[in-house]
Amino acid sequence: MELSEERPVREPGPDHPIVIEPAGQRISVTVAGVVVAESERALTLREAGYAPVHYFPPEDVHFDRLEPTDHTTWCPYKGEADYHSVPAGGEGSANAAWRYRQPFPAVAAIAGHIAFYPDRVDAIALRGHNTTRTPDIP
Repeated sequence: MELSEERPVREPGPDHPIVIEPAGQRISVTVAGVVVAESERALTLREAGYAPVHYFPPEDVHFDRLEPTDHTTWCPYKGEADYHSVPAGGEGSANAAWRYRQPFPAVAAIAGHIAFYPDRVDAIALRGHNTTRTPDIP
C-alpha cells in the first residue's frame, strides 16, 4: 500500500473485496425517456458493502447525450474518476455518469467504462428489472 499526502492508494483484499464480472444481461440507462447507454457487454463491479455498479463499454454509451464536467473524485481502490452530466435530465442529472480512464491495476477491466448513479437517471433497467433512483456510490 502506498500513501500520498492527500490521495491514499489501497489494494482490494479480504477486508475490502472488489469483484468485476460480466453483467450477463442487457442493461439500459434512460433519462427523460431517452436511452443514454445500452449494452449486453456491461461489467458489474461489486465492492465491499456497496450496491453493485454497472460499467458500460464506451462503444455502448451515447456520448452525444452526455456533457463532460470539471468534477472529479478519488477512490483509493480505483483511482481518479471524471464525470459527465446528462443535459436532458436537468439539474437532477448533473454529474450522473463517471469513469476511471486509468484505474489501478486491480480494477483495470473498467478502464474507460461509464457508470451511472441510479438516483441521477430515470432508470437503469436490467432485462426488464428497474433499479430506479436508488443511491449508489462509485
